[in-house]
Amino acid sequence: KATMENHTKVTEFILVGFRSYSGSQLLLSVLFSTMYAVTLVGNICMILIIRMDSRLHTPMYFFLENLSILDTCYSSVITPKAALMFSRGRRIISYNGCASQMFFFSLFGTTEAFFLAVMAYDRFTAICNPLLYQIIMNKRLCVFMVVGSYLSGCINCTIQTGFAFSLSFCGPKEINHFFCDVPAVISASCSDTTVNKIVMLSVCGSIIVGTALVVFISYGYIITTIVQMPSSESKHKAFSTCSSHMLCVSLFFGTVFFMYAQPGGTSSPDKSNTISMLYTVVIPMLNPFIYTLRNKEVKWSLIKQLKRKGFFS
Repeated sequence: KATMENHTKVTEFILVGFRSYSGSQLLLSVLFSTMYAVTLVGNICMILIIRMDSRLHTPMYFFLENLSILDTCYSSVITPKAALMFSRGRRIISYNGCASQMFFFSLFGTTEAFFLAVMAYDRFTAICNPLLYQIIMNKRLCVFMVVGSYLSGCINCTIQTGFAFSLSFCGPKEINHFFCDVPAVISASCSDTTVNKIVMLSVCGSIIVGTALVVFISYGYIITTIVQMPSSESKHKAFSTCSSHMLCVSLFFGTVFFMYAQPGGTSSPDKSNTISMLYTVVIPMLNPFIYTLRNKEVKWSLIKQLKRKGFFS
């Protein structure tokens, strides 16, 4: 009964992340708005380039297109609300809004981890088993992998959101973050959060470590295969198809590991806010540029589309 009463009392939370930068709220709002606009333009352009060029209708670009869609949704859950919060100085989010934000953030964040693992397996198959690539990576398997990634994300976000909002919230109801992240919401509770922390570390840790292992094992075989290739041209071509993905993987897993896969990773609020900004705002913005600038096929396709539209001859 006491828990029910606490839930009825709490109708909103106060997001106090980056509060120490009180004189820079307008600057933060402009920064977040600009990065969100760049994220939308970059990812939408990537989607259009892949769909408009029939040469890019391959499994690798199918996954890349879905990654761009995912990054757009991922950033949209967090960035517009944060930019609006900084511009107005109003840091309030409703109880239901906080739960929804956590649910979709966990869904898209977890799905991205599985996507990166799936894309690593795709590159492993293409480089280590080139003759069987088209047979193994058929359309049915590709769709199954994408759907499976979203289902895995849905399971995790249901667990995390369910456990977090089964807690009691009282006192100032302040969440020391700029969005409703799982560790920050748990820390704002006045209940015993031991079970929640164990669940978060075990479930998120197993997902991060498990997907990262798939990536590392895949690239272990890829690097071994590339080293054994006879010509330097073959080595360069094989490596160029993987370098963009390796960079994106390093950025994503390097940041989320410190947040969710180790005890005490979120002990410092300022550190948590900064790291969270990297994987929620910065990485979705950088991904399309990394894949465009380091991928000749995408660059040539972009140039071809620009020529067709008459931007240059």
